[in-house]
Amino acid sequence: MLWQFFSFRFLLTFLAVAIVTGTMFYTDFLSKKIQKEEREKISQWVEANKFIASAPAGTDITLASLIQQQNNDIPIIMTNEKDSIIDFRNIDTSKDNSPLFLKKKLEEFKRSNPPIELVLTREPLVSDRYYYGDSLLLKQIKYFPIVQLLVVALFIAITIYSISIRNKSTQNQVWAGMARETAHQLGTPLTSLQGWIEILKEQRVADDISSEMEKDINRLKLISDRFGKIGSSPHLEQCNIVPQIANMIAYINRLAPEKVKIELHTSEDSVMANISASLFDWVIENLLKNALDAMSGNGRIDIYLKENISQIVIDIRDTGKGISSQNLRKIFKPGFTTKKRGWGLGLSLCKRIIEQYHKGQLTVRNTEPGKGTTFRIVLNKK
Repeated sequence: MLWQFFSFRFLLTFLAVAIVTGTMFYTDFLSKKIQKEEREKISQWVEANKFIASAPAGTDITLASLIQQQNNDIPIIMTNEKDSIIDFRNIDTSKDNSPLFLKKKLEEFKRSNPPIELVLTREPLVSDRYYYGDSLLLKQIKYFPIVQLLVVALFIAITIYSISIRNKSTQNQVWAGMARETAHQLGTPLTSLQGWIEILKEQRVADDISSEMEKDINRLKLISDRFGKIGSSPHLEQCNIVPQIANMIAYINRLAPEKVKIELHTSEDSVMANISASLFDWVIENLLKNALDAMSGNGRIDIYLKENISQIVIDIRDTGKGISSQNLRKIFKPGFTTKKRGWGLGLSLCKRIIEQYHKGQLTVRNTEPGKGTTFRIVLNKK
């Protein structure tokens, strides 16, 4: 599905580039054609002015007057041979009729098109020069490809965003469905095992074995409860997270090698946070297990817990092998793992639990290959 998404995105981009490129070439062709027509129109207008000015009395100037009146869209500035402004046409000076405004327009027209010069006398040179700019139609055609490019880019962005949201929604549904189904499948054998444990207790058969089995069953119940909450919207309640973290440290200490030391650093006896206790424990457990895996049976894991007015910050720092820069951007993606065993879902689940269910943040605060990594959890108090 991912490859199809990238293929679809590539196809959209290719089509957009093809459309815009084709439009730009066609627009350039049209603009040059209109430019040529407008220059011919200005030439005719200049000739019409010359004819009207020099026509003897009684000459029919109807056609010349019609040509002169028809130019109502191309802006023109008329100057003498020294480029001193004599007159102008089709330029709106209602907001600014100062000479400086017309001079700026004249410079603009000089850059746009070469003037049409009407020589009145050769010796000495006396002439009228007609500088003109682009009509509104020509300006619109020139800017059309840019507008189209923005529209196409916006369309592609909206389409890709919609596809991304749809894929993320599908992933969320798969996550929730898988979690609910796992919790459901675990429920039946757990209930049966609990019944057998009660029978063993009543018959006083191998009390030490049944006690250990009960611990394992309770552990499975906790896992089932966590999956059940992943598949639905968990209920959050105010909890003191200091003992929550301390209990997880005690549990991980039983699994850790002797040369690994785990310590909680906090000046507070009580830090209240709005959490789902079992899911929060799962996050701390996963991060501590990852820290253990990053060390070769020797090192430290330090957990720093502090709070301010609006946030609770938990830093979990290990002295393990660190994370390479090429893996840093992928560690929270489902399926990514550097271990020989495992599904690569642990950190992805942790991020989902903290950010989607607890509206907090889970990030890698810093990491250095060979020296260790610090994960940061931020919980909002409100």
